[in-house]
Amino acid sequence: MSDEALLDAVSAAARPVAKARRITSATQIFEALRAEIVASRLPPGTPLQDRMLIERFGVSRTPVREALIRLAEIGLVDVRPQAGTFVSRVPVNAIPEAVLIRKALEGITVEKAAERATELGLRGVDATIRRQKQAAAADDVDAFHEADEAFHAAIAEVAGHPGIWSLLALVKVQMDRARRLTLPVLGRMEQVIAEHQTIRACLAANDAAGAKAAMTVHLSAVIPDVDALKGRYPTYFV
Repeated sequence: MSDEALLDAVSAAARPVAKARRITSATQIFEALRAEIVASRLPPGTPLQDRMLIERFGVSRTPVREALIRLAEIGLVDVRPQAGTFVSRVPVNAIPEAVLIRKALEGITVEKAAERATELGLRGVDATIRRQKQAAAADDVDAFHEADEAFHAAIAEVAGHPGIWSLLALVKVQMDRARRLTLPVLGRMEQVIAEHQTIRACLAANDAAGAKAAMTVHLSAVIPDVDALKGRYPTYFV
C-alpha cells in the first residue's frame, strides 16, 4: 500500500470519530476530565464519584455516566464493581506501540504537508508556534501542551488529512500522560519550539524528506523515559 493510500485509509477510519464528537454535555465532561487526567491534575487512583461530577458540571447523571464510559474505553479510568470509578494508572506496555504508530503516521503526514504547503497554508502552523513561545515565556505548561497539540493538528490540516490527528489523539493518550510529567524539565519547552521551527522551515521549503527527518528527530525526543518516570512516580504506572 502506498503512503497516499495509507493516509486515505486512516482518514476514512477517523471520520466516524470526528463525526461522533458533537458538542454535548457528555462530550464537554469527557474533554474536561481527559485533559485533567493527562495533565495529572487528576492523578492515578483519584476517585470519580458521580455525585461530585454532577455537582461540578451541573448536569444529570446520564451525561456523567456517558463521559466515564468513554474515558474507560480509552483506558483513562477503571470501573470497579462495588467500589467505584477511579483514574487509571498508566500502562507502560501501551507506550511503545503508541510511539510506533505516531512516528509512522506523522512521518507520512508531514511529508504530504511539505508537498502541499504554501505560505498562506502555513499560517495556522505559525500561529501555534507563537502560542508556544507565549506559553513558554509565561511558564504555562498547560497552555504549552495545548499549543503543541495544535501544531501537529495544523500539519495534518496542511496535509489535507485532519482526521488523522483526531485518531492519533486517542492512540497516544497514555504516551501523553507520561510525557506531561517530563515537561517541567528545564529548557525542554524551548527545545520543542526549536524542533517545531525546523519542521516549519522544511514545510515552507517543500522539503518532504527534510520534514520527515525533522519530525522523526522531534518525536524521538518527546518519547518519555518510562523507567526514570517510574522511579519518580511509582504509583502512576502499571
